[in-house]
Amino acid sequence: MEALSTGEASEQLTADVILELLANRRRRYLLYALRGREDPIELSKLAEQVAGWEHDVPPDEVAQNEYKSVYVSSVQCHVPKLADAGVVDHDDENHTVVLAEKFSQLEPYLQVVVKDEPENSTLYEALDSGADEGFFGRVRQRLSS
Repeated sequence: MEALSTGEASEQLTADVILELLANRRRRYLLYALRGREDPIELSKLAEQVAGWEHDVPPDEVAQNEYKSVYVSSVQCHVPKLADAGVVDHDDENHTVVLAEKFSQLEPYLQVVVKDEPENSTLYEALDSGADEGFFGRVRQRLSS
């Protein structure tokens, strides 16, 4: 399989890279949590949100071992893969993450895979917030046009 680094010569994410990035649910959850944010977020806060969605509980009710699992895998695997692809920027010193320029290439595919997420979940509720302006609202608008 192709390496995730797209290189300087290529500005576009390849289909293989897009599929690999979106193949993992935890990476998708990280992207859902980052979507719409302009400012960097601490990786610890991001991990709390993702762990909450994974266990369908509010972030402040996540068990320590569940949070730690998300945090460690995010630091060691998921954030580096997303950063190598140019989808996120990760500041190692401040332990923060923010979406990068290439996320715009990935977002249309993220809008396709989000339809498989559980409808009666805290994730769905969070993404549907703002009705027509929320993530699912934009997906519905795209499907109806």
